[in-house]
Amino acid sequence: MRRMAALPAHVQVAIVGAGFGGIAAAVRLVQAGVRDVVLLERGDEVGGTWRDNRYPGCACDVQSHLYSLSFAPNPDWSRTYSPQPEIQAYARRVADDFGVRERLHLHTTVLGAAWDGATQRWQLRTSRGALTAAVLVLAQGALSEPAMPDIPGLDDFRGPVFHSARWRDDVALEGRRVAVIGTGASAIQFVPAIQPRVAALDVYQRTPPWVMPRHDRAITAVERAIYRRLPVAQRLVRARIYAWRELLALPFQHPRLARLVQHIALAHLRAQVADPALRARLVPDYVIGCKRILLSNDWYPALARPNVQVVNDPIARVRPEGIETRDGTVRPADVLIVGTGFRPTAPPLADAVHGRAGTTLAAAWQGSPVAHLGTTVHGFPNLFMLMGPNTGLGHSSVLYMLEAQVAHLVGALRHCARHGIAAIEPTRAAQAAWRDDVARRERGTVWTSGGCASWYLDRTGRNSTLWPDFTWRFRRRVAPFDASEYAVVAPTPAHDAPTLVTA
Repeated sequence: MRRMAALPAHVQVAIVGAGFGGIAAAVRLVQAGVRDVVLLERGDEVGGTWRDNRYPGCACDVQSHLYSLSFAPNPDWSRTYSPQPEIQAYARRVADDFGVRERLHLHTTVLGAAWDGATQRWQLRTSRGALTAAVLVLAQGALSEPAMPDIPGLDDFRGPVFHSARWRDDVALEGRRVAVIGTGASAIQFVPAIQPRVAALDVYQRTPPWVMPRHDRAITAVERAIYRRLPVAQRLVRARIYAWRELLALPFQHPRLARLVQHIALAHLRAQVADPALRARLVPDYVIGCKRILLSNDWYPALARPNVQVVNDPIARVRPEGIETRDGTVRPADVLIVGTGFRPTAPPLADAVHGRAGTTLAAAWQGSPVAHLGTTVHGFPNLFMLMGPNTGLGHSSVLYMLEAQVAHLVGALRHCARHGIAAIEPTRAAQAAWRDDVARRERGTVWTSGGCASWYLDRTGRNSTLWPDFTWRFRRRVAPFDASEYAVVAPTPAHDAPTLVTA
């Protein structure tokens, strides 16, 4: 076994997480001349969500040519929508090709971080020791912590229980009775994949999703050869996909257009489900886009198979032998698979990152995350977040958003180096103005007028997850660094109150 390198005592930039955000940040920082960079990754490999989510049928719902880093095109995608193994292999390849490996520390969990005003450094506690960093980049991703449902008796189930993001390959499903809780983005992929293998499959549905056709196909060998020999051809395809997906933002912004899109989804449902009773149970009662829109050609056919039952009755409790619904029915099960997604509005490190006044991110947010440009937070000097509040998307590639944030990070560090500044943070006014701007942009959208609850909303009812506009507008606003929106953080003598001075 290869011996792990010791952690350095101090670095200029510490990046938490080695998914696409962490990889992109490391590459761009080194290219900008910031070479004292480490990536702290709790897992055994890079890839983030694409390393962790290995369930059967796992694939991306954004076309491959767009769901990739702009500086690392991949001409060898096998399909228009790539499966998980290819995306994970791509992440590994980018890490290898761009020298990320030499800065990577695997099996290193960040347990906490605190800003030291006297030294103007972040003090990090990890599972492998302590270190300090001038700049801290949180790139652990929005979909990194599975959300287990709070159902009475879940721990009493006598068979295997696991979340889809922690798939257990050691659990045999062949010929067994399987219960699936949830009908979200993961379930619509793994349910069709396991349906032919199981004896019986009960799918517990709280709210049916809107499902659109998935126009997936194999990318031919000729196309791949053209992309390898003529990279501009692939860039043009990427640009075409990007432009088309930007148009998809319009129904989210205008509920009347969303209702037109619903007709396509309903036609898809009618074409794939012949049973009118089952079809009625699969029609959502909210405007499309309010919750995540899913893409699948095999979800509905799987639900119509004889060994599958869609259960709409709410779950009352889990019993050792199965699941009891509120009507008193107990359905036996041998294996329980949870597909209830993640909690992006409550990232786990929010309770462990302490800013200038000793306040944690969670305490500062009070249940409603906010960050200036989705990237920096008032009261937390030299802290940058990738995929922070209001940077998620319902229509395009989040990697495009990540690259805009990384450009902002690089611009900030260049500004500090040029002017001899040790620490900065966004002003309270700038952060408030950004939050107001996001609120203005989402006014009248499906998220504020759709009449449904979703994981996009935080515990205060505010959408603190998605960017409610075109991605090009986000990039135009976020990628440049504007020093007027930031204040220089002065060193804080021990036991004195922290102070801010103007830039």
